[in-house]
Amino acid sequence: MSRERVYLFDTTLRDGAQTTGVDFSLEDKKAIATLLDRLGIDYVEGGYPGANPLDTAFFAEKRTTSAKFTAFGMTKRAGRSVSNDPGVAALLEAQADAICFVAKAWDYHVRVALETTPEENLTGIQDSVEAARAKGREVLVDCEHFFDGYKANPAYALSCVKTAYEAGARWIVLCDTNGGTLPHEVTEIVTAVTKTVPGSHIGIHAHDDCGCAVANSLAAVEAGARHIQGTLNGLGERCGNANLITLIGALKLKDNYAARFDLGVTDEGLSQLTHVSRQVDEILNRQPNRHAPFVGASAFATKAGIHASAVLKDPRTYEHVEPEIVGNARKVLVSDQGGQSNVLAEMKRCGFELEKGDPRIARVLDEVKRKEAEGFAFEGADASFYVLVKRMLGEVPAFFDVERFSVNVERRFNAVGELVTASEAIVKVRVGDEVLISAAEGNGPVNALDVALRKDLGKYQNLIQDLELVDYKVRIYQGGSDAVTRVLIEFMDASGEHWTTIGVSANIIDASFQALTDSMVYKLLKGGASL
Repeated sequence: MSRERVYLFDTTLRDGAQTTGVDFSLEDKKAIATLLDRLGIDYVEGGYPGANPLDTAFFAEKRTTSAKFTAFGMTKRAGRSVSNDPGVAALLEAQADAICFVAKAWDYHVRVALETTPEENLTGIQDSVEAARAKGREVLVDCEHFFDGYKANPAYALSCVKTAYEAGARWIVLCDTNGGTLPHEVTEIVTAVTKTVPGSHIGIHAHDDCGCAVANSLAAVEAGARHIQGTLNGLGERCGNANLITLIGALKLKDNYAARFDLGVTDEGLSQLTHVSRQVDEILNRQPNRHAPFVGASAFATKAGIHASAVLKDPRTYEHVEPEIVGNARKVLVSDQGGQSNVLAEMKRCGFELEKGDPRIARVLDEVKRKEAEGFAFEGADASFYVLVKRMLGEVPAFFDVERFSVNVERRFNAVGELVTASEAIVKVRVGDEVLISAAEGNGPVNALDVALRKDLGKYQNLIQDLELVDYKVRIYQGGSDAVTRVLIEFMDASGEHWTTIGVSANIIDASFQALTDSMVYKLLKGGASL
């Protein structure tokens, strides 16, 4: 059986920009376009030149090397010629390899939204495609609201597809714009469309309002479509678009697809999938979805004790693919839901060489369960687990002892009469025979504590000099007026290593200080500090 090519089209920089809370800068767009290009995506849609200054500037030059850099815009307006339409002119002037025109495929929208006739809409599709083709551009036509339009008036929806194809469009993309179509409907409708236009010219653009965008995209491929549009991490308006990260994983790793289709994404690109997904979130300052298929931090995490035991014997018992293939990693979590298998696996991952049956494993497990009953959660605080095990094994020297600390938060008027809030912290630490007192101001009480604690640790100062606090999270473990607070703090050092520690207390400052001191101890242990 000869293998067929499936082409991937990314619209993160256009449709993804409609995500609530996402605002791309020009540098963001450049960085993401480069990630997509290196990953092996076939088409990178950069935005809507002429619609706003940012997208116009982005299309001032070509931004990809291998991928086809694609401009998006509307077909010509009713009552104008192509040569007299500023929107079409902006697309033709853009430094793009391809142009993706959006056209209404539902006659209801043609009448209500465009306020024109179905015949004029078809003329707009034909004239726009022909004009772009005359300029040497590859042309795609996104048939907006196609599936709803097909259900309402199949003859007209198909006439839009046929007009675009006969005018020379390389791809005619069927859009589930409202995201309400289900997989069985996609299969039926795409199959019907391929009787009018070859599947080798048909694409799918699915939204996720029913949680079916990935399933709908795969259903379209099964029905004959050979072009998929989506976004990185499923970004997009409302519930988002089809997640290209998930689709790449499925198309590359599931036998039914991998044996039949080729992608522009190579095996090497596949190994960078997790990195690409998390890098996009980093660029956008978003928290990655821990439970995202293939690339989430919990995608290959096992918590239940019986599951952990099986995974340690053979990962295939609870993993559908090997995590390393997509650049992810297996993790057996330590929690009160786990047993000795979980603890042993995590200890080995952290570098502790204990054999199964060692009585110390049971003691560590008992301590983990006791701490978790108090509100600790070590599955998200690997460094605190490492320190806990070291303490249980008697391998944590008394590097320093915090004799006392205080934090003061004061709201006052400054010298120019502005109302400001100031935070100050004092920490008294004993390092050997030396007593050190440090004071610091900070942007809030926790920052002041962090600065004061790390201001002077005596002979250990050089080992903590490169630390940077990069994330701080607060969770309420038990509600009410006597709520227990759980604090997670993430640090990074000059080598790029990240680690997370946890603190739990009814007092948020106390919980934060626990996590801070655990991080200092972890860094000193890893740095080989001695008394």
